Amino acid sequence: MTKQKSFLEYLSIVSIASCVFFGPTQAATARDVPQPTHPITIQEAVNRAYNDYKSNTDGSNASYIPYLEKANTKLYGIVVVTIDGKIFKAGDADYFFPVESISKIFTLAHVLKIQGANNLKNKIGVNATGLPFNSALAIELNNDKLTGSPPPGNPLVNAGAIATASLVEGKSLEEKWNTVIKTASAFAGRPLTLNKDVYDSEMADNQHNLAIAILLKSYHYLYADSAETIDLYTRECSYNVTAKDLAVMGATLANGGNNPLTHQNVTDEETSMRVLAVMATAGLYNTSGEWLYNVGLPAKSGVGGGIVAVVPGKMAIAVYSSPLDAAGNSVRGQLAIQSIAHDLGINIFKNK
Repeated sequence: MTKQKSFLEYLSIVSIASCVFFGPTQAATARDVPQPTHPITIQEAVNRAYNDYKSNTDGSNASYIPYLEKANTKLYGIVVVTIDGKIFKAGDADYFFPVESISKIFTLAHVLKIQGANNLKNKIGVNATGLPFNSALAIELNNDKLTGSPPPGNPLVNAGAIATASLVEGKSLEEKWNTVIKTASAFAGRPLTLNKDVYDSEMADNQHNLAIAILLKSYHYLYADSAETIDLYTRECSYNVTAKDLAVMGATLANGGNNPLTHQNVTDEETSMRVLAVMATAGLYNTSGEWLYNVGLPAKSGVGGGIVAVVPGKMAIAVYSSPLDAAGNSVRGQLAIQSIAHDLGINIFKNK
């Protein structure tokens, strides 16, 4: 038995343990009813989704991050923002919570615009890995060219997001962080700030992500110092947002990079298009395929309880509700977005 094979077997155990930790995945399914026979307004669709799932108690908070475990499971907010700046909301739309993995798409937008589409594809990869979002085994398998993708695999799994963070330009950690938070703030249309409690909590227990960074570095697919990159990546996941913020950020992508509230060109249309494509492949962890099959919208979730879905050229829908399913996606968030998409007929695969 070679040393490499032994290491592969070890990483397989680590990744299997990750699967056991999160349990078998099962996508939330919204009501299966015909579309309304009469035109329904966006606010009516939002209200229906809010009222239908307000009492849903399925799922549980992320227990491996103490701050998230203590989140109030009763909080539930929905916001839709259209590309012409109209806002429709219900419930706890203005409650602050940690962005977590949703932040990956906005850092990706910045790096993609700077690096270019081909560089990002060659340095990170854009295929779904088929393994848990925090898998180290995926790095080894991709490095062996079994999937035809670079070892980081995809910018929305941890390895790919860490590699993406390592491509943020800057001479110091603070300079890089300033770029990340300024980018996110431009998408939101207001200054966003770090949740230091979340950052401290995650930095205190970040060994697995640091191991991923070191492994990527050993294969020359990390482009900055490992420890500094993990610090930046952890900050990236720890700033506060509201459901309204996420809806504005998503609507900016829906609008080709132009923020519908501030009218600032945050990024360009081609970058927005490619970010949405990556969201479609890996935005909801292991259930991304089921999500696209059932709902037909590119989306991104985070273990903080947020989720945002984008309807290109029209709007974005964002939801906050902390209880997660086994894959790490907000239960009520999925149900609400699927309900709104169904009622408004906004599946991107429809021909009209």
